[in-house]
Amino acid sequence: MSNMMASIYNIRMLDELAEKSTVIHNIHPLMKVLTTCLYLVAIVSFNKYELSGLLPLLFYPIIVITLADLPLVPLLKRMLIVFPFIIGIGLFNPLFDRIPMVVLPWIQISGGWISFLSILLKGVLTISAALLLIATTGMTRIAAVLDMLKIPKIFILQLLLTYRYITVLIEEVGHTLRAYSLRSRRERGISFSDWGSLTGHLLVRTLDRAQRVYHSMCCRGFTGEYNAGSGTRIRTVDILYFIGWGLYFILVRYFNIPATIGSLITGVVR
Repeated sequence: MSNMMASIYNIRMLDELAEKSTVIHNIHPLMKVLTTCLYLVAIVSFNKYELSGLLPLLFYPIIVITLADLPLVPLLKRMLIVFPFIIGIGLFNPLFDRIPMVVLPWIQISGGWISFLSILLKGVLTISAALLLIATTGMTRIAAVLDMLKIPKIFILQLLLTYRYITVLIEEVGHTLRAYSLRSRRERGISFSDWGSLTGHLLVRTLDRAQRVYHSMCCRGFTGEYNAGSGTRIRTVDILYFIGWGLYFILVRYFNIPATIGSLITGVVR
């Protein structure tokens, strides 16, 4: 049960962080969404063997975390949740791609290892961008931006309701597991023979809870559309924020900054 409560706290913590008032939080949500989209496009546009060119993109999450005054450790813990899936994507690259790409006197690094590290770095950058967007904007403001961009309302509604009521499902799972542990002779764990009945019981409880939630929403005036609120006026500083980061992403994409700096240092040393 404590794990369930911790999961609920982890979800709600992002909403609490989004209510802060910092330089990044005060940027218009539309500009932050567009900046994040441009950032993701810049990341995925890199070749699978380009590793050094991705490194300057680390400055974006570092600067945003610093200016937004966000706690680093909780964000890293949320990134670790999906880290095994990222590893699974490129796990077999070193086995199938054994062509040497970097040859040093004491070691040879194949293209598979370089592409594997590139996938890891891309995964870290994309996940951090999504977490930072939610932690500095909030899901409700993101939904308002999606409405401004003429995204179909049904998708916005599904996104908001799923995000808002995922805690309800977690609570139902926690209640079911606690009831099972109180009635079971086992000290810990769920018997394999009980998995089917528990899953069916959880499905029935979830449907019943969803019906009650829907009726309560209808009593409060819900007509099938979720009002995400009206957007604020876009200021000059918001536009400059988007243009500044956009120019930086373009610069990083078309110029390998670490390689350029390394060649300059090598030339000076020689």
